[in-house]
This record gives sequence, C-alpha cells and structure tokens, in this order.
Amino acid sequence: MRVPVSWLRDHVAITVPLAELAERLAVSSCEVDRIEHRGVRDEDGNLGRFVVGRVLEAAKHPNADRLQLCHVDVGTAEPLQIVCGAWNFGAGATVAVAVPGAVLPDGTKLERRKLRDVVSEGMILSERELELGQDHTGIIVLGEEYQPGTPLADVLPLADDVFELEVTGNRPDLLSVYGIAREVAALFELKLLPPPGLDPKPVGDERVDVAIEDFAGCPRYIGRIFRDVRIGPSPLWLRARLHAAGVRSISNVVDVTNYVMLALGNPLHAFDLAKLAGGRIVVRRAQPGEELRTLDGQLRRLDPADLMIADGERSVAVAGIMGGAETEVADTTTDILLEAANFEPIGILKSSERLGLRTEGSNRWEKGVDPHLAGQAAALATQLVVELAGARWTGHADVSAELPPPATIAYRPERADALIGVETPADEQRGLLERLGFSVGKTWEVTVPTWRARDVTREVDVVEEVARAVLDRVPFTLPQRRYMAGRLTQEQRLRRLVEDVLAGAGFSEAYTWSLVAEDPSPGALRLPDPLTSEQAVLRTTLLHGLVEAARHNVDAGNERIALFEVARVYLPQGQGELPEERWRVGGIVAGGFYEAKGAVETLYAALKLETHFQRATDPLLHPGKAAATAAGRLGELHPSLLEGAWGVFELDLTTLFAEVPERILYEDVITYPALRQDIAVAVAEEIEAGELVAAVREAAGPELREARVFDVYRGGQVGAGHKSVAIRLVFRSPERTLADEDAAAARERIVAVLRERFGAELRGS
Repeated sequence: MRVPVSWLRDHVAITVPLAELAERLAVSSCEVDRIEHRGVRDEDGNLGRFVVGRVLEAAKHPNADRLQLCHVDVGTAEPLQIVCGAWNFGAGATVAVAVPGAVLPDGTKLERRKLRDVVSEGMILSERELELGQDHTGIIVLGEEYQPGTPLADVLPLADDVFELEVTGNRPDLLSVYGIAREVAALFELKLLPPPGLDPKPVGDERVDVAIEDFAGCPRYIGRIFRDVRIGPSPLWLRARLHAAGVRSISNVVDVTNYVMLALGNPLHAFDLAKLAGGRIVVRRAQPGEELRTLDGQLRRLDPADLMIADGERSVAVAGIMGGAETEVADTTTDILLEAANFEPIGILKSSERLGLRTEGSNRWEKGVDPHLAGQAAALATQLVVELAGARWTGHADVSAELPPPATIAYRPERADALIGVETPADEQRGLLERLGFSVGKTWEVTVPTWRARDVTREVDVVEEVARAVLDRVPFTLPQRRYMAGRLTQEQRLRRLVEDVLAGAGFSEAYTWSLVAEDPSPGALRLPDPLTSEQAVLRTTLLHGLVEAARHNVDAGNERIALFEVARVYLPQGQGELPEERWRVGGIVAGGFYEAKGAVETLYAALKLETHFQRATDPLLHPGKAAATAAGRLGELHPSLLEGAWGVFELDLTTLFAEVPERILYEDVITYPALRQDIAVAVAEEIEAGELVAAVREAAGPELREARVFDVYRGGQVGAGHKSVAIRLVFRSPERTLADEDAAAARERIVAVLRERFGAELRGS
C-alpha cells in the first residue's frame, strides 16, 4: 500500500524524521519497503523556481502551427516569453510555470533556449511534468485567486514522500491512511485528529429502497441518493493524491469512492440511479445460471454462493468485488446511488478466487472491515460528492442486522511484564492502549475498538499491543530462568543426525509449502477455505515441493543441485478425522538413480542400519529405475516431471528410526588383515541383486564383513534373459589372519546356496 506523507499529515503532525518513523513502523506495525520521493526536489532553492503565472498574451507561434507564443507575468519586473505546445488556455489564464534554472522531477534542467527561432524563457507545466498525474494533453489551469509570483508549492503538492507498506493479513485497519496515522500517533505520542468526514445537511427526504436478504453475507448496507450530479474531472489536489497512492483518476464521483477507501479503509461503490430497475437495491445470492458483465467488460457466470447487489430485476454488482457495466456512472449520469456497506470476509474471498477477480476493494473485504466504519465512510463521501460534483443529497437508508458490540477483555499489566521480559509502568501501558483506541477501565477491563475486533480477542493479544510498542527496550539476551532443564528426545536427535549427514553429503536443506495446489493421493485433505488456489491441499508427499524447488534452481541457472527436506506430511484417516502427521525425509539430486541410492546408503550407514533394496514401481519414478526399502522409496524421477536425470528419495522417519537401537554397541577394532575375493554368478534377469547379497551374507558366516555388488553385465556371454552379477567379498577374523583355504571354504558355501536357491552359475575361476 502507498501512503503519501502529505496525506498522513492531514491527520497527525509528524515531528520525527521519516527514516525514524519508517523504522518504528517496521518494528511495531508493518513492513516499510521503501520511502519514495515524488515531484520536485528542493535542492539549491529549486522549489522557488516554480511559481504561479498569469498569461498576458497567447498567440500562434510565427514559425509553427502547433505551438503558442505566450507572455506570462510571474511577478517579476518583466513578463517571460514562453513557447508552449498546449492549447487548453488563452490570455488571462492562471498557470503553473517553471522559470529558467528549474530542475523538473525527471531531472531535466530548464534553460533559455530557442524553439523554432524564438527564445523560450521557461515552461508552462502539465500534471505529468510535475508528477501530479498522467494528463499530458493540456497544461494545469489554476484558480484566478492566485497572484502571479506566488510560490507554486503553496498551491500544489509539488514535493511529497510516499511510504510503500506491506500490511499483514491480520491488520486490515492499516489498509487506510487514517489507520496508519493512528499507529503513528500512538507510537510517538502525537495528537490524532478525528476521522475525516462530516455529513452536510440533506436537502430532501427521499425514500431509498434497500432490502437485505442475506444478513450473514451483508450485515449492513447504507444507500444514499444524490440528484443533479455534475460528472467531470476531479480537482487537481484529489487527482494528485490518488496518483501518489497508485490509483488512476477517472471522474469526480468515482474518484471520491476510491479516495474514501484509501482514506478510511471502507470500499464504496456508486451506481447510476437511472439505470437501477425500480430504483431499488436488493442484496442477495446469485440465481442459478445468472450472468453479469462487470466493469472490466468480462461476462461472468455466477455461482449461487456469490453475494450480489441487485436492482428490481437483475444483479448489478458482485458484492464487494466489482460493479456491473450496465449501471456504471458515465459522463451523462445526473443521479447516483452511493453504496457504503459491510460484507462478510470469507464469502468475498471465495467469490474473488472463483471468478479470478481481485480488486482493491476485495482485498480489504476478505481481510475484514469494521462494520461500524460504513457510516463514517458514507459521511466523507457525501461531503465530497456535494462539494466536488455540485450534487444535492436527497435520500438516505441504513439497513443492518445487530452489529457486534466491542469486546471486553480482563487484563493484567504485570502479565505483560512477565511475557515481554521488561517492566513497563502500568500508567504507560494504559496510555499506550488508549492512544491505540482501546478503552481501559479502572480495574483493567480493556474494551477492544471495533476496528481491531478480528485480531485482539485474548489477554495475550492485548499484551502484544504493548509489546510491539516497547520492543526497542527488550535486551538481546536470553531470558533469565532459575531452573532450566531439558534434553532432546531420541527422535529429535536422530532427525538432527539425518540433517547433518545429508548436509555433509553435499545436500542443501530446503523448506517447501505444506499446502499445495494438487496432490497425487486421491484422499488428500482439501482446505474448506484456502487462502489461495495454489495452497489448497495438505501434502501427502515431500517430492512435489522438492521437484518445484529443483526446477526453480534450474531456471535460475544453478548447477550441482542437491536438496533435502525434513518435514511433515499429512495422511488422510477418514471422513471427519484429522490427518495423521508423519515426519519424512525427502531429497532430489542431479545425476539419476545411483546418486539417490548413494545418499540413502549413507543415511543407513550413519544410523548403523543395513540396507535392503527391492524393485518397485511408482508413478513418480522412472519405470525400471525405482526401488524401495522398508521405510520408503527411491529411484530416478520420471522424465515427464523434470528434464534431465534426477535421483529422488523419500523415507518415513518413524519407520526408519524404529530399527535404530537405543544404544549402539561398538566392536573392538580388528587388527588382522582382510582377505578379499570377487565372485560373478549368472542368474535369471528377474532375480534382484539384493536377494543375492542377502543369501551371500547368510551362507558365509560371521567372518564375512562386507558383501556388495560392484558390476552387472548383460550380453551374449550370459545369454538372453540372464545377467551376470559381480559381488565383492571381504573376510576378516578378530582372532587370527585368515588363509586362502578359509576364504575358499566360505566361497564354496556361498556358491552352493546361490546355485540351490537361484539356479546361479559361477562364472570364471
């Protein structure tokens, strides 16, 4: 959100440097992305070179048909001769002038120079040249009350600073200029002026026909009728303020609705009253098959869950999101109906996502707008419509359910001191809370203002209000406790070991979303009210998030990518049941199957576990390059999911850790030399190498210390349907040096078992 500082000063007199103000807001209220300086810079007296001028003469340039040659009084002894390309003024007009030496906002420095052989001494300015708006078709024409030579900064907001803020979802009260002003006043103990907007006296008592059929979706609807409205451009101060806040000026009435939304945080809408059938408003749900062409020109098919604003015949707006094109305020509009309402947040969020339509208004509604704010917003809008559009306010209706009263919370100042860790005097706590809009009783019953009702519901929330104002006093030390004890559980220690092993193997730890757009499990739990369509389902696997993280790194040009994550997945347990939360470790690494297999073997070795791989099939893995252990899966990622060869694995940590003994018993180091032999056996293709290794270990006896496959051969020498598996054997005894005869005896037992069980044939000697 963009907040011009000049607008902020309308509500609170800022007495501190802007950098200090931004830092305090960032710590206590909302992120300040940057402070942008707009308009003319006041360096070396530059502002003084922008003045009010009065055109004494204006005629066609002698050498150019599209230029005017003007003589302009700027309060000096002699008028300036200025060449201008605009034609929306003539002699007698009061204009904005930059004299020679002035530096424009875009950095252009004006000098006396010839234009078509005629000297021009300065520039008559447009809105865009002063960064007050986008209009560049004509120059700014000021009121006749300003005298030539008057500093232009006294007339127009030539220079301003704008805060760019990032407001969190739990603080919708900060999505307005007045809400930010309230924070600034509270944090710096400054006087806050009352909210803007005073109802003028109505000039009629016209009936406004408003009916609410769904009070759950629309707790309140204020409708006001204005007659004899003159649609036209807004005054420059209003256009400039909207432009600085990032909103495009459209017309005076539409600009008023946007201005009030930015000022107070309550979105409004204006209808052309003559286009409302029956001149009435009905708040209802959409009818089956109903459609509406919205202001953006799109024809939208509505859902019966969508809350609509209708007239006597059809829908005219998607409530809280966007109006309909048929009732849009146009240049020919003379009568309007102004809407100042309140809408329930979740319904607006769902409709906005389903329609793919997000607006400044829906952004505020879906976070929750104070229902008591609509009256103040209606007052400010009424005041401005009457002043700027010359309208007559002739009718008013305020239809509502019973609005929620302010909540009261029992509060203990000493509890705040205990939780924050520093002592804050009770009187200071009371003063701070009252500046933030809370009412504090003698016995510390705290009444929450209605604009904070959504996020302040408990005593600890009130404590947080105090804490965020005194965070700069909290020392950077650990809290002092008389008794401090605690240790990691066995599972926590093993999880840390897994992280350390993978990091040592060259993997980088990743953190991915628990909520995803889709999940391969058909029973995966879908949130009833997701924040976005991309975060709607609780994941049942870590691999999708890791694949996306790898894809992001590939797109960024990174190489040697190896990522792992230790996190929970959420397995469905049945209708109405909470999911089972399981800790898993997942990984993805460039290079293919054997990279993933090596990482899994390293993990098992660190946990002092034996690995037993089995052939497997998995829709996420490459056919023929997938395996499984008792704890999970590993293999080469299916090529349709990510280009290139990628090894992946995902293991259930509860299953994995169940095999880890409470205490690991270490054997004495064997000092006798090892005896190494290799054997190669031909077996049928379908026999797994892991089965062969298991049989080898069983047959060899305790002196076999290592057995691992180091080569697999397929070719004419072993015949079709067969393969040759080479196994390296390492023998070692803790009592003596083994002789070749010892290894030969073990080797014979191994070959006999392999031949008997698998029909294996020994190859070579």
